[in-house]
Amino acid sequence: MTGRSALPRPGAEPFTERTPRVVAARKLTRRSEREKARRFLAEGANAVEAALGHAREGDGTVYELFVTPRAAEQHEPLLAIAREAGVPISRITDRAAEGLSETVTPQGIVAVCALVDRPFGTALGPDAKLVVVLVDVSDPGNAGTVIRVADAAGADVVVLAGDSVDPHNGKCVRAAAGSLFHLAITRVRDVHAALAACAAAGLRTLAAHGYAETELDQVVFDTPVAWVFGNEAHGLPGDVLDAVDEAVRIPLYGKAESLNLATAAAVCVYTNAMAVRSRGE
Repeated sequence: MTGRSALPRPGAEPFTERTPRVVAARKLTRRSEREKARRFLAEGANAVEAALGHAREGDGTVYELFVTPRAAEQHEPLLAIAREAGVPISRITDRAAEGLSETVTPQGIVAVCALVDRPFGTALGPDAKLVVVLVDVSDPGNAGTVIRVADAAGADVVVLAGDSVDPHNGKCVRAAAGSLFHLAITRVRDVHAALAACAAAGLRTLAAHGYAETELDQVVFDTPVAWVFGNEAHGLPGDVLDAVDEAVRIPLYGKAESLNLATAAAVCVYTNAMAVRSRGE
């Protein structure tokens, strides 16, 4: 589709919440519909910009961009990129934007994108140096934040294993702030298969565990690492702790009982990344 055909028709009224294309897009707020259509919604300027960049690199697809008149004025450079890429741009009312958003204050710009997760068998390559594995992580905000942290730290892959949340969940996409499109994302039900694949790729598996004997500042990061993080409330199950190469504890110097998942992941992954970078690798 050409950029010219992506422009709204002169004088055309914005789509409402009853317009069939808006109704179809709104269904993507449900996981079952995302899986069926192999599409999801990326809301907000950061996510839309990352989605368009991802598509421009040939790694994904943006099927349509919905935007309110006010958001169109605010984000004209993004719309120009979309037009150049031939992405259809559809103006929508504020009420329609509310239906496509899962937030109290919608940003008014939403892209319909192809799912970004890669097949598990191809995600972990031999060149991977830093991988994050989430096991049974249920909170989409936490998962999205960890994906953002992994991206910022230069990780290669994020694996959502076991009963972990769908990375295309709206809250997860917003928390990732565009990082969902920057690194490889893969899902696998079998946690032990995930750990075995990490080992086969030459990665040392380290599990974050509050009762581990080894403290984080005692770890020497001289090999590629896969960090393994567990459920927010229950942590990692015993069989997973038995299967990893080593469990590692973040020392607590104050009176806090523990760190939440996203904070613990940030400390571990960044400690790893900075140690490697300090050696000039």
